[in-house]
Amino acid sequence: MPHVFDDSVRTAVLGHMNDDHRDDNVLIGRAFGPFGDVIASQMVTFDGDAGQWHVITAEGAEEVIRVPWPGGPITERPEVRREIVALYDAACARLGLEPRPH
Repeated sequence: MPHVFDDSVRTAVLGHMNDDHRDDNVLIGRAFGPFGDVIASQMVTFDGDAGQWHVITAEGAEEVIRVPWPGGPITERPEVRREIVALYDAACARLGLEPRPH
């Protein structure tokens, strides 16, 4: 069973991702979802095994995708940032984009 982060951690991470990293969410959605033409993506939840994003395409298709953490299961708040950054870097690599410095 995956680790469940408390509500305050989830609220803080989701708020930060959806307010400050909208473009990163779109890249993750494009790279790891079933659609290449994602125009909007919002991180909706996460646990110790993966993050989940609600993605929308230019044609209006919608899907919730679950993307496992690259480094494997996590249990601590600082690990969430590390894994989201790793997902962003992996998304850039899959899409042939240069990631920005962290």
